Amino acid sequence: MEAVLSDVVAPEDLLKFEKKYNNELAKGAVSKETKFEYAWCLIRSKYTDDIKKGIALLEELVQKASKDDTRDFFFYLAVANYRLKEYEEALKYIRILLRNEPGNKQALELQALIDKALKKDGLVGMAIVGGIGLGVAGLAGLIGLAVAKRGPKF
Repeated sequence: MEAVLSDVVAPEDLLKFEKKYNNELAKGAVSKETKFEYAWCLIRSKYTDDIKKGIALLEELVQKASKDDTRDFFFYLAVANYRLKEYEEALKYIRILLRNEPGNKQALELQALIDKALKKDGLVGMAIVGGIGLGVAGLAGLIGLAVAKRGPKF
């Protein structure tokens, strides 16, 4: 699963599928397969904007897909959001997939990684908030100390 999450598309593959997508778009209609291939390349890009564009294409596919087709779309939407560190959104998509296929091992593995990342992010967030709280308390203490040293004014 780590390989799926860290896989980066080769620039020449991205260009190849972008060209195919744009050619079909210029003709008026992009096939489901071409849109999916291009989206799959985009979500494996190292650039945030590409990943977001891939998410948009996958979301378009989900809107028009049959229930059987949605498995891959939801899985890759979860992967893309994981790569953007949008763990809540990734979890939403993986839960939809698991509602339809509760025994899907790949989805269960991805869900475990998302849960782990959420916990890690939560701990980091609490540490940051705690550090800010300590900083504010320390600053207030220093101000109090400075005022106390000056003594009362009459």
